[in-house]
Amino acid sequence: MTPRQVLEALSGILLGMFVSVLATSVVSTSLPRVISDLNGSQSSYTWVVTATLLTTTITTPIWGKLSDLVDRKMLIQLALAISVLSSAVAGLSQSTGMLISMRAFQGIGAGGLTALGTVLIADIISPRERGKYMGLMGGIMGLGMVGGPLLGGVITDGPGWRWNFFIGLPFAIAAIIVLQRTLKLPPMPRRKLNIDYAGASLLSVGIGGLLLWVTFAGSKFDWLSWQTAVFVLGSVLALALAVWVESRATEPIIPLHLFRNRTLVLAVVASIAVGIAMFGTSVFLSQYMQVARGMSATASGLITIPQIFGLFLASTISGRIISVTGKYKGYMIAGAVLLSAGMALMGTIRYDTNFVLVCVYMFVLGCGLGMLMQNLVLAAQNTLAVDEVGSGTSTVAFFRTLGGAMGVSVLGAVLGNKITSLLTEGLAALGIDVSALGGSTSSIPNVATIPEPVKTVVESSYGEGVAFLFLLAVPLAVVALIAVCFLKEVPLGERSGVELRLAEQAEAQARLAAAEAEAEGGADPAATPAERATAGADGLDQQAR
Repeated sequence: MTPRQVLEALSGILLGMFVSVLATSVVSTSLPRVISDLNGSQSSYTWVVTATLLTTTITTPIWGKLSDLVDRKMLIQLALAISVLSSAVAGLSQSTGMLISMRAFQGIGAGGLTALGTVLIADIISPRERGKYMGLMGGIMGLGMVGGPLLGGVITDGPGWRWNFFIGLPFAIAAIIVLQRTLKLPPMPRRKLNIDYAGASLLSVGIGGLLLWVTFAGSKFDWLSWQTAVFVLGSVLALALAVWVESRATEPIIPLHLFRNRTLVLAVVASIAVGIAMFGTSVFLSQYMQVARGMSATASGLITIPQIFGLFLASTISGRIISVTGKYKGYMIAGAVLLSAGMALMGTIRYDTNFVLVCVYMFVLGCGLGMLMQNLVLAAQNTLAVDEVGSGTSTVAFFRTLGGAMGVSVLGAVLGNKITSLLTEGLAALGIDVSALGGSTSSIPNVATIPEPVKTVVESSYGEGVAFLFLLAVPLAVVALIAVCFLKEVPLGERSGVELRLAEQAEAQARLAAAEAEAEGGADPAATPAERATAGADGLDQQAR
């Protein structure tokens, strides 16, 4: 593909990724009004978020494995269609049950787009050139993740929350058309399609059980209870059986031999921390802005622009430098340092912290995410065989999403307990009963309706509580820094995935042709096997050109 053809195909891939992230994040600021209009409960609110994270996490490695077996262009178009059609149907929901079901289907499509976007970039762009494009992809994902709530707030305050679910339709249609016209991939080599249904089922049960446990522990039942024992033991047993099945499957969903790859293992460890930082900040920052600072949904989205700008700037600039120099480890270490520093700085915020300082801290955090997130995938892809890029890439994305899902749930439970404690202490110091809030301390109050002395206590409690979560995440960011420091920098390859696959096919056919010629006595007896193979490869390459 020429540079122009690469950019045209890349525009479709990035547009598809943007649709996926936007469709998931755009509803976050409208969910309180959505659940209220559909007469839902707090449990329904939790399930709307959990259903999408659950299916995205579970299906990401399945889509990744399928991309190693069947046509990737067809798969990404299918994932796009599932994602936006289910989102559109969700916009027509008349009950929370229908909304939750459609959000679960939307997560299935999002899992495919998460896995396939980076795989297709690896197909058409060499590792050496991939840095600048991966940086652009990281910027697009960050823009959708952080900018989605802003757009959702504007739409909710304007035409109404249902339009949030329709916003992705025109983008998805455009992405499907662009991909169909511009993405030119050679046919996948013929392989017997053996889908590991047992492994996929056990993996889904194990991961789903853990996510449901983390979601409901502390609210529906105690962390130390018989329900916890059932969830944890059942999930661990299912995952242990999944490992046993995967070790014996012909085409495992997550090939276990990948974990012999040191770079991939370290990338997985760092990706978990990145997932917690990326998902956690988007969830709890909006709560800080709306409750501790009294902002509207639209304003709370606007104030996150420094983080968007930092992520996009660091991602694109570091990616371009990596493409020029071929060196990536130093920028990943810098990203991990900035991520740790950003988390620590955000841990100092309070309800009355100067907004300029908050914006600076968010900018530092965004820069850390931008320099680290997509470069972890680049480092892992650079060490994978061409027929393992799909599985390996989706494995890194899987653990990033899993870390985000479990991190949000755990941090949310910690936040609830911390705020309850701070509110109780603050109100007791004023000699005011908890009932002055108009309800339980576990519900999110409307600060606009609270009298001044209590309002200050509520804002202070939420400000300090959210800051405490960032401090808890600092050790995880340090773990990511340690993992990146132990990465071995491997020179970036100069050929794209398609070029490597065609070369392997040519070499295999050349070896077969040489063997047949030798068996028939037609081979040049003076030529070495390597020379005969090279001659055959040259001939096939000439035909391909």
